[in-house]
Amino acid sequence: MNLTIENIVLVGSILLFISIVVGKTSYKFGVPTLLLFLAIGMLAGSDGIGGIRFDDPKIAQFIGIVSLNFILFSGGLDTNWEAVKPIIKEGLVLSTLGVLLTALSLGTFVWFITDFTIYESMLLGSIVSSTDAAAVFSILRSKRLALKTNLRPTLELESGSNDPMAYVLTLAFLTLVVHQDQSVFSIIPLFLQQMILGGAAGFGFGKLSKYIINNIKLDFEGLYPVLAIALMFITFSATDFVGGNGFLAIYICAVYLGNQDLIHKKTILKMFDGLAWLMQIVLFLTLGLLVFPSQIIPYIGIGLLISLFLILVARPISVFVSLIFFKMRMKRRFYISWVGLRGAVPIVFATYPLLAGIDKANMIFNIVFFISVTSILIQGTTLSIVAKWLGVAIPEKAKRLTTTDLLFAENPKTIMREIAVGTDCYAANKKIVDLGFPKNAIIAMIKRGDKYITPNGSTEIESDDTLIVLADQQKIIDEVYKTLRIE
Repeated sequence: MNLTIENIVLVGSILLFISIVVGKTSYKFGVPTLLLFLAIGMLAGSDGIGGIRFDDPKIAQFIGIVSLNFILFSGGLDTNWEAVKPIIKEGLVLSTLGVLLTALSLGTFVWFITDFTIYESMLLGSIVSSTDAAAVFSILRSKRLALKTNLRPTLELESGSNDPMAYVLTLAFLTLVVHQDQSVFSIIPLFLQQMILGGAAGFGFGKLSKYIINNIKLDFEGLYPVLAIALMFITFSATDFVGGNGFLAIYICAVYLGNQDLIHKKTILKMFDGLAWLMQIVLFLTLGLLVFPSQIIPYIGIGLLISLFLILVARPISVFVSLIFFKMRMKRRFYISWVGLRGAVPIVFATYPLLAGIDKANMIFNIVFFISVTSILIQGTTLSIVAKWLGVAIPEKAKRLTTTDLLFAENPKTIMREIAVGTDCYAANKKIVDLGFPKNAIIAMIKRGDKYITPNGSTEIESDDTLIVLADQQKIIDEVYKTLRIE
């Protein structure tokens, strides 16, 4: 069956519905949800029972890039800077040096065991060199793994920030494959340009986005997530237009915004959480439709060999060498090595050789697809088991709540205080979003004369208002008084 304008909505909605229903029960059998989405796409494809013929890498790449925007932006919004700050160096080294070492070691192995040229081998290594943000975010959070000593923030920071490095390496080695007369040193300026411009643009657009969100007055609360989506795409496309790394820019922008006081922040976070799941489903379904299972069969042997080398040798080498100068227990290093999940991102990157038309593009794509599937199947199903075996897991009840956890909770507060705002109070005539209010406290209502107002970030506090404040600890209430400069 060919997809047409008339049936694409019907077919797409049916596949989406099946994915959600099947994914709901998948973890009872220990199967990662993302793998189910991929399998449903393959079953619906031309080699499956659905018979849908879809073989357009350009459309798949476009869907992949749009989906990765939402996935990385949502992951960045949910990144707690206070949790990430202690391990920022480890995370950045893993997402840069670790990715480079993985690409080089795996590329060397591929060069030895195949008839690939050295540049083709390094291209394959680069494509699968980063851990996949969609896989790591969704599997860690759906399994609700509680890990010791900043281990989870390390893994999420690495997976959220290492795609830009893999993207640059993929483009660089693809250029060398296409233009074999160029020197390997010619890719260094491209790398520096992509990373420096991407980082600067991400921070700059983050500050600009905060100003726009907090100062533009929209009549409907539901428009604020739409505004955030527009700013996300502007950040990516503008950075890419000037030659920077758009993926790095949107992640940095999102991390910055996620740790600032924003108007209707709860609405924005919830919206992006749902959109990230939608994009993960759409992405994996699309890639499942794109692949032809019958074409993968000839590469199962070589694909399994490369995948096992990546999981058992290349990934551990990159982690241990990258973290050699950091104080970290050996069990933590082993677990970071094991959570080297590959998923949709390598498959999206594998469409670039297809569009470039290089000789071994189809072989690279099928091997990368097999590597991603085996990684999710082998590593994704054993994260909890390995965590317990290495002793890095903690009981669920001992898990510390993040800011986002508290924000999503329906009623996490247990202490209430009524705070009167005088004419000389610091909060008078200021918007709530500009107060720097403690993140673990909320202004539930404002009593103004005989009326009770339900506030949001844009609400301006007036003198003689009474703030009804909720918090979960007395020390948070004390912080509120300090913030409002009330004795």
